[in-house]
Amino acid sequence: MSADPLLTARLLHLLAEAPEGMALARVCKRLDVRMSVLLRTLAWLGDAELAGQAGPGWVRVERAGERELAVLTAAGRAAAQTLHAEVGHD
Repeated sequence: MSADPLLTARLLHLLAEAPEGMALARVCKRLDVRMSVLLRTLAWLGDAELAGQAGPGWVRVERAGERELAVLTAAGRAAAQTLHAEVGHD
């Protein structure tokens, strides 16, 4: 199993526009996904080891007071730029 490629691309693009991170609830609304789907995707894209493999470390979840934020890492920002270039956007 792995993260859905389309959702991954949409998530990386969304977080690239939010350098300070974005509340998980807001990410769910913007991507029109349930929290369980988002959390599973964040787990696959983070640096945790799942199914015997470490993730790419593209995102992390941080606590800011009462809120949890999804934040793009430097590696995630590079992946977002590469993906953006590959799909033909300028």
